[in-house]
Amino acid sequence: MKTTIEEIDGKYVATLEGEMDTAAAIEVEEVLKPLYQSEGKDVIIDCTKLEYIASSGLRILLSILKGAKASGSKVVMKGVNDDIKNVFKLTGFISLFEFE
Repeated sequence: MKTTIEEIDGKYVATLEGEMDTAAAIEVEEVLKPLYQSEGKDVIIDCTKLEYIASSGLRILLSILKGAKASGSKVVMKGVNDDIKNVFKLTGFISLFEFE
């Protein structure tokens, strides 16, 4: 699992590549922890190369969303494939996030 964060045009862009299973989620959470307090900047989660997400990964994304909303920011999920989008639908998270 590869995870990166960049600041582009005043927004945080997090790129997720690979499989975010339970074991990988621990490492991913450490990398994405700065996004828990987005400081009023919108957050884009680029899932173009994300192949799988476990419930622990969804929890991380929910924590990012809560922090962003608290500071008046939004979180946009970008490039989510159909399999992962189905996980969001099954868990009810589909209505919480904005998709692009």
